[in-house]
Amino acid sequence: MEKFNLKILKRFWKIAKLYWLGNEKKGAFTLLVLLLVLLWSYTQLSVQLNTRSGELISALSAQDADRFWTTIQIFLGILVIYAPLFAGFSYLRSKLGLYWRQWLTHRFLNKYFNNRIYYQLNNFANDIDNPDQRISEDIRSFCQDSLRFFLILLQAILQVYAFSQVLWGISQRLVIFLVIYALAGTLITTGFFGSKLVKINFDQLTKEANFRFGLVRIRENAESIAFYRGERQESNRGFRLFEDLFNNFNLLILWQELYVGLFTNFYEFLPFILPSLIIGPSILSGDLEVGKLNEASGAFARVFFSLNLIVSRFEFLTSFAAGIDRLSEFDDYIESLNQETLTNGKFSKNRTIEFIEKNQLEIRNLTLQTPNYQRVLMEDISLELEMAEGLLIMGASGCGKSSLLRAIAGLWNSGSGKIIRPPQDEILFLPQRPYMIIGNLRDQLIYPNINSEISNDKIYQILTEVNLPNLAERFGGLEVEKDWGDVLSLGEQQRVAFARILTNKPKYVIMDEATSALDIKNEQNLYDHLLETETTFISVGHRPTLEKYHNQVLELSEDRTWKLRKAAR
Repeated sequence: MEKFNLKILKRFWKIAKLYWLGNEKKGAFTLLVLLLVLLWSYTQLSVQLNTRSGELISALSAQDADRFWTTIQIFLGILVIYAPLFAGFSYLRSKLGLYWRQWLTHRFLNKYFNNRIYYQLNNFANDIDNPDQRISEDIRSFCQDSLRFFLILLQAILQVYAFSQVLWGISQRLVIFLVIYALAGTLITTGFFGSKLVKINFDQLTKEANFRFGLVRIRENAESIAFYRGERQESNRGFRLFEDLFNNFNLLILWQELYVGLFTNFYEFLPFILPSLIIGPSILSGDLEVGKLNEASGAFARVFFSLNLIVSRFEFLTSFAAGIDRLSEFDDYIESLNQETLTNGKFSKNRTIEFIEKNQLEIRNLTLQTPNYQRVLMEDISLELEMAEGLLIMGASGCGKSSLLRAIAGLWNSGSGKIIRPPQDEILFLPQRPYMIIGNLRDQLIYPNINSEISNDKIYQILTEVNLPNLAERFGGLEVEKDWGDVLSLGEQQRVAFARILTNKPKYVIMDEATSALDIKNEQNLYDHLLETETTFISVGHRPTLEKYHNQVLELSEDRTWKLRKAAR
């Protein structure tokens, strides 16, 4: 168990130190010091409140009216100060946790999008499940819960110190028994239940995320599933995912609620009668006032639950430790992917493609393989595309047409040879299934740019050019937000994607069957406008009618051979 705790602490500190020892440390420690001052202050006041509650009982038992009303006044005076201190402490604790979460989320998002790590995780990584959950829920838990537990731990230390003095003055035997009892319970809980519950909680987080992701996929692909009438298969998969979740949760509640619950309920309720058993005889003999029992019980409870922190919050700690494991695993993995990308395969046993950035588009002796190096898609391809020219890539399905585009985009680097290409911000890629962002129509047309000086009149003109003259009017204007992937047909989506060429005016465009859902007339209209821009472009397509818009045709075969020829225009 000691090794287990040390491992969790190392993983926690590896992530936490970047915030607390980095550029944010001044503001973070300022808030933390203020929190500690508030914590110390209201802990001292809580001791006074506990003492006054004992005074009230003693005053009543002695029928001393003056002592009773004086104690009431003091109690209320302390409470007026205590309440805002406690509320301010809770507010600042949540605020600091929120700032920490903001910083850590930004850091993970930067690493997630850097070098297209999100793409590698989605397409090649099988070891990391549900990165969305790790960035959203696990980071929230890491920041808010770790800060909360740290402050609870400090509060426990302060309460043990403050209330032990009160308790020591009433009964030294009670303090000694309490310390031995609490330490024994902590050792039993962590030693017997620790590793088992962390593993079960880790699995539960994964299975909950898998079930949720399965439901999201059904929502996102509802129409395709309906066309295929795939309800039975999808429901069976949903039931299987839930069954995994159910079985693991059944194991979790067996351990957490039955085994741990049985121990902790007995362990935590027994101390309620211990103060009475130990100091009751002194009260019965008249050596102590009756109010001392109430004061001792309050102090005993505070000290006991402070020393008993691990046992009382064991369920939270095991779930929290599982979250640290998932977040640390995710951080290590994306760090390794980033490092591998930076070295560009120099230390890899496999060959990688060399990318050269220049204001031209050329392929030299390219042999392209699948990312796992198990299949060669094409061999020794060489070609050069002049400015304002078009290249059409054709071939049977599965021969590697789209894979060649992925290589040009830098998504795949498995193979050998050289790809000379312009800076990536000068290239616009149009996939067969356009990506429609959640936003307004203006955002759709300027994507992937964030800001654009293009006027509304120009946008309306471009929509007319791609044969969507009434699109804005149909949905209420350019600023109306819609889920455009749901409200537009695939053909309309392809025309919107094509409009991005006219709004962004890239120097190079690469299109993967970007007009496959359009009729011949609409396709001709789009390519005519593209040719007017004098953009250098590459198209992947099957239709023979596409050839007249290009200067060269690259024909790929399933046997890895290829042929480059002039287009018949």
